[in-house]
Amino acid sequence: MATVQATATNPSAALFDALNGAGNKSADGKIDLQNRFLTLLTAQIRNQDPLNPLDNSQMTSQLAQISTVDGIERLNATLQALMSNSNESSAVQAAALVGHGVLVPGSGLRLDQGVALGGIELAEPADRVRVSIKDSNGLAVRTLDLGAREAGSHILRWDGKDDGGAQTTDGAYTIAIEAIRGDAKVAATALELGVVSSIVRAGQSISLNVGTLGAFKLDDIRQII
Repeated sequence: MATVQATATNPSAALFDALNGAGNKSADGKIDLQNRFLTLLTAQIRNQDPLNPLDNSQMTSQLAQISTVDGIERLNATLQALMSNSNESSAVQAAALVGHGVLVPGSGLRLDQGVALGGIELAEPADRVRVSIKDSNGLAVRTLDLGAREAGSHILRWDGKDDGGAQTTDGAYTIAIEAIRGDAKVAATALELGVVSSIVRAGQSISLNVGTLGAFKLDDIRQII
């Protein structure tokens, strides 16, 4: 009776050599995992126990695993490309805002030559919205009744006059908002006007310098004036 012998005296060493010696390096220096896997699979077949060979289900399972890994690598590459394109698009949008007035979260209100612009943001519709304008000492100088307002951001204009109709002095003021729907309070955020002076790009993040108000993300911009 003929005797079948293994093709290697040390199968483990053969598999180790196949695993560490196979594979080509791509331009970025990463090893081609798929080529290494195929080389390893070939070495397994050559050095398998002739009395207990690999069955088809084992080989199919291993091929499915490498296909899954390859698919994940391709998906990651696609996602990275999409993120890169998204970041470039965001950078272009941010650059287009330089020199424009924007409304961002903040309670400050600047009166200049009898005109002040600010804003409010409502989380939901309100039946009544009231804005209190206070001076640098925290004293209320004007109360504006805006009536009903829908959810979202709204521009606030003030002519600089107090509740008695007298013109107040130019300078820095603050606003406080009271919004009510039925008997419940509505979440409201004060918005402050500023001018975008520059953009800052650090890695994947982009921020806008809004004058003396500080740095804000694109998502912080509520309206462009």
